[in-house]
Amino acid sequence: MSTDIQEAKRVLDIESQSILDLKDRIDDRFIKAIEIIMAGQAKVVVAGMGKSGHIGRKLAATLSSTGTPSLFLHPAESSHGDLGVVTSEDVLIVISYGGGSQELQDLIAYASRKGVPMIAMTGNMDSELARSANVVLDISVKEEACPLKLAPTSSSTATLALCDALAMALLKRRGFKEEDFAEFHPGGKLGRRLLTRVHDLMHDNGGLPIVELGSSMVSVVATMTGGDVRGVAAVVDKQGFLKGVVTDGDLRRHLEKNKNPLEAKVEELMSTTPKTIDADELAAKALFIMEQFSIQSLFVVDSASKKPVGLIHLQDLIRAQIR
Repeated sequence: MSTDIQEAKRVLDIESQSILDLKDRIDDRFIKAIEIIMAGQAKVVVAGMGKSGHIGRKLAATLSSTGTPSLFLHPAESSHGDLGVVTSEDVLIVISYGGGSQELQDLIAYASRKGVPMIAMTGNMDSELARSANVVLDISVKEEACPLKLAPTSSSTATLALCDALAMALLKRRGFKEEDFAEFHPGGKLGRRLLTRVHDLMHDNGGLPIVELGSSMVSVVATMTGGDVRGVAAVVDKQGFLKGVVTDGDLRRHLEKNKNPLEAKVEELMSTTPKTIDADELAAKALFIMEQFSIQSLFVVDSASKKPVGLIHLQDLIRAQIR
């Protein structure tokens, strides 16, 4: 085994063990931290210097996207006016492995004067940061993975993992759902999947391919080739209720079996158990049905009357990047 591979595996062993060691520290202090954040009336302000600051930025971003409004405050900038962003209704999370960063002093003092609840994440339980906090989460590690024992490696990895644990516990405590997540991510693929409804994409311009029971094959073919979406037609009774669907596949199979195919009526080849979907369903569900049953389109039916009101095609979903 090469030296490089041995070193990589050594680092991963140390860092993964550092994360596992945190499990024994998930106790009443962790619960108290959750309760402090839940009791906050405004936002969570996360602060940290150096590598701790990078982890803090990620924590603030994760909290904000999962139901807990949050922002990152650079401790050095806070001493030059940015302290104004912190209010007595906020909750402060300060991350510092050593707990003695000089840049944190003004922020800690300000939080104490204003009565801002503070959660400390540190590896030094005897530090000024730990003594000043309402609750302290221990992020200490047995060793850094850095061969020089200098660069934050195991400690930053363990801190990041604990931050994620905190954010996910808050997510569950708040009852945060997929729909809520999508509201905060409208520009991404996940947002499109969770926000786009069938009625946003369906064809409903009055030119739906619909024929009545008793229609001739000539009429069916003309209808299937003249609309916005070709290759399919809905079959309805005189009251407009959906009774079946004809696809171009049904047509091909009918042509192969009959010597006089154009003399047939639509009832002879239509499917009497068509797959349909409601207009208010997620477009992702339409895609799931199409893929599950290997079909290209779905008629959209009114949930009350069960009459066809639209049509959605696989290509509509692909263009909308629902897949």
